[in-house]
Amino acid sequence: MSEKRIDEQSGTEVTGHEWDGIEELNTPMPRWWLWIFYASIVFAIIYAILMPALPGIDSYSKGVLGKSDRVEVVEELYKLTDQRAVYANKMLSADIETIEGDEDLLRYALAAGESAFGDNCATCHGTNGQGLPGYPNLNDDIWLWGGSYEDIRQTLNYGIRALHEDTRVSLMQAYGRDELLTREEISDLTEYVVSLSGREADASAIARVSTLYQEQCASCHGMDGKGDRLQGAPDLSDNEWLYGGDRATIVETLTNGRAGVMPHWKERLSPDMVNSLAYYVHSLGGGEKSDAPTQ
Repeated sequence: MSEKRIDEQSGTEVTGHEWDGIEELNTPMPRWWLWIFYASIVFAIIYAILMPALPGIDSYSKGVLGKSDRVEVVEELYKLTDQRAVYANKMLSADIETIEGDEDLLRYALAAGESAFGDNCATCHGTNGQGLPGYPNLNDDIWLWGGSYEDIRQTLNYGIRALHEDTRVSLMQAYGRDELLTREEISDLTEYVVSLSGREADASAIARVSTLYQEQCASCHGMDGKGDRLQGAPDLSDNEWLYGGDRATIVETLTNGRAGVMPHWKERLSPDMVNSLAYYVHSLGGGEKSDAPTQ
């Protein structure tokens, strides 16, 4: 057995390994590090005795304390469910004044509504409700069927042109496809619609088609093009367009009609969740006040 040799410069024992004249020193670990290492071993042994820790073939050690994170999570979920049930029950009969007058209920309605919106509505209306062509912007105050809390609840419950007996229905005729109007009439009618929103249009076309507009369009959109919420007929004079207000898009609308579908959620979401979602949509910025009672 070779004798231990001490490095003259550092005073530390060498291991005997040498490379290109450089020797490896056998520097011991610091005492504090060793004590932490030993303490960790002791802690691991105690933990394995007290807590579920050691895996087996079919199960695992339960530990002296019998602690279970799974049981604790289930208990917390039950508590959370009970807490939510209190506010969910309040949402069943709360009108907008009640919601806004109860700070806790307001927080619940916004949180639950935002969650439901992200899961069910954001795909069409956008993450922030900004809308897309063919899908209404929920942040503005342009509403086809009304923007009060009650109106929004009605739309959510029964949809628009949806598969529900109480759904709201409106019809934009396909005047070209169904050969109700000629191409020339549709072209002239497009100019008339353009003029309703205050834009420059062909005066001669407007003159030719003014009677036709009264016969075919005024019953829904009104003589002045202001629309009718009772029928879901859009206002043609505000220059706000669901599908687009350029001439090519208006021609497309007149030719092939529009029949977008808003699904009904009455059977898909619980009543309290529908109400929470309605309030969240109402809060996005375009909601209108109403004194109508909650149904």
